[in-house]
Amino acid sequence: MKILRFIKLLFLALVLLALVFLFFANRETVTLNLMPQGIADALSIRNAWNVSLFVVVAAALLVGIVVGFILEWLREHRFRAEARTQRRKAKELEREVVAVKGRKSESQDDVLAILEDADTAR
Repeated sequence: MKILRFIKLLFLALVLLALVFLFFANRETVTLNLMPQGIADALSIRNAWNVSLFVVVAAALLVGIVVGFILEWLREHRFRAEARTQRRKAKELEREVVAVKGRKSESQDDVLAILEDADTAR
């Protein structure tokens, strides 16, 4: 199990190193336009932003990761709902088993109830 953890950490370190190289190789300033110039002029909004290229790449990666997490969370909703339903049913059945065992031992002789509990414990 430790070898898999080591491989995972090594892979993550290599990805991080690749991102650092990518960021340092792309330090040039670029102009980022948020919308077409005609719309920006009509709304009198500042349209052009001068930022480093690695900031644009990092922001794109971050937005992609966040959108991916949100979509995955929404996709797994039905599985979480099913698990919640199954947990609720299991707790209900456990309460029912306890109630049935309690009624059964009340109607029996004390010695027989003790022997039956000993058999179920084995």
